[in-house]
Amino acid sequence: FLMGWLGYFRIASAKTHCGNLDQWIRRRLRMCLWKQWKRVRTRIRELRALGVPEWVALKMANSRRGAWEMSRNTNNALDTSYWEAEGLKSLLTRYLELC
Repeated sequence: FLMGWLGYFRIASAKTHCGNLDQWIRRRLRMCLWKQWKRVRTRIRELRALGVPEWVALKMANSRRGAWEMSRNTNNALDTSYWEAEGLKSLLTRYLELC
């Protein structure tokens, strides 16, 4: 769906918009993952599996901040390479291919 949308708007100079939208999409997906990990034990287990140090995983999992705020903090664990491995395509790279 996003690739088709990008093909339609490739005529406009939207390089910065594509980059900003990429960042927002990844942050929104991180927020959704954080909401799926409802319990503290699950959050600790998943953060450990992503390679986060033990003390950081404990601190993040026990945080009282909301999902949107925690999506900013999980940026290092769930970086761009994680989402590429999951199959998320980047709007910016597709835009640069089309232009």
